[in-house]
Amino acid sequence: MFSNLKQVISLTLLASAANIAFAAPAPVADLGGSTSTSRTFSSSESDIQRLERLLENRNRVQLKMQQQLDTMSLEVSDLRGQIEKNNYDMQQMLQRQRELFVELDKVRQDAKTAAVVPVVTDAKPVDTQGTFSSNANEQTAYQDAVDLILKQRDYSGAISAFVQFQKDYPNSTFMPNSHYWLGQLYFAKKQDKEAVKSFTAVLTYQESNKRADALVKLGDIAERNNNAEQAKKYYQQVVTEYPDSASAKVAQKKLN
Repeated sequence: MFSNLKQVISLTLLASAANIAFAAPAPVADLGGSTSTSRTFSSSESDIQRLERLLENRNRVQLKMQQQLDTMSLEVSDLRGQIEKNNYDMQQMLQRQRELFVELDKVRQDAKTAAVVPVVTDAKPVDTQGTFSSNANEQTAYQDAVDLILKQRDYSGAISAFVQFQKDYPNSTFMPNSHYWLGQLYFAKKQDKEAVKSFTAVLTYQESNKRADALVKLGDIAERNNNAEQAKKYYQQVVTEYPDSASAKVAQKKLN
């Protein structure tokens, strides 16, 4: 009987243990649940990394584009500065040409009236204004130099021609004019030292009709080199010595 009771108790315990086992969550389910969570977490990490990589790529592209824009902006600024400089240089060149052409118009009268005066017995050609010459070669040389200015616009060639003319005909009646036009050519090229020498040479010819203009140009050169006091002296000299001349009107405007 005791043995039967023992068997009953054993069977009861086994049954209780079986019920507990069946009531507990299945380990496979837990493992499955853990696996699903791990996969979800891994997938989330991958998405974040991909977003970060896209953001980094976008930032790099934006930085590169900004650098390119900055470079292009600098290049545009440089080009704008160069264009402004070129425009300024062009305006200065045109202004110098206009000044030269205005002055050169005056020589047309000399060129038109220039002619070879026939030699007359007991008569000596006299011309203190440098308009006529009885030497055909001298007349031709002077006219050729003038043509280089008026017709061919070859200013460098004209300078060489006038320099050679002065060497070949040092006593020419055209000498004051040749100095004056050399001064004008040098002035247009901004070769101020040479221009001053030529215009100063004109001043030694007291009867030259270019003397007043030469004084004005000497004033202009002094003014261009920031020597206002010297410029004023030249302009005042023109007004004093040639009060009724066109040069005096120009000088007076400079003094005002």
